[in-house]
Amino acid sequence: HNMAVVAEICDRVGVMYSGSVVEIANTLTIFEEAVHPYTKALIGAIPKKAKRGKLKTIPGIVPDPVNPPTGCRFHPRCKNALEKCSEEKPKLIEIEAGHKVACHLFSP
Repeated sequence: HNMAVVAEICDRVGVMYSGSVVEIANTLTIFEEAVHPYTKALIGAIPKKAKRGKLKTIPGIVPDPVNPPTGCRFHPRCKNALEKCSEEKPKLIEIEAGHKVACHLFSP
């Protein structure tokens, strides 16, 4: 992922995890106000210019693309997962104008 290029050339961003769209918003919102746990972890893993050392990673095992987990594909790695996350794939819903997320934490 080259997030610097994304920030420089994109007006809107769609974030995918294991083949599923998890969040869509304008670029500034994705970088400053992301709400999906994967998007937040992805942004949090961007190396800081002033820091050297080990790169930050997202804990857990990347799912098998041929046999993905049921429900939300990120739930095995998500620190906020609900029971529902392992049972039902969340729908992409608009949480504010132009900002959509597929996460049970934001389901009505």
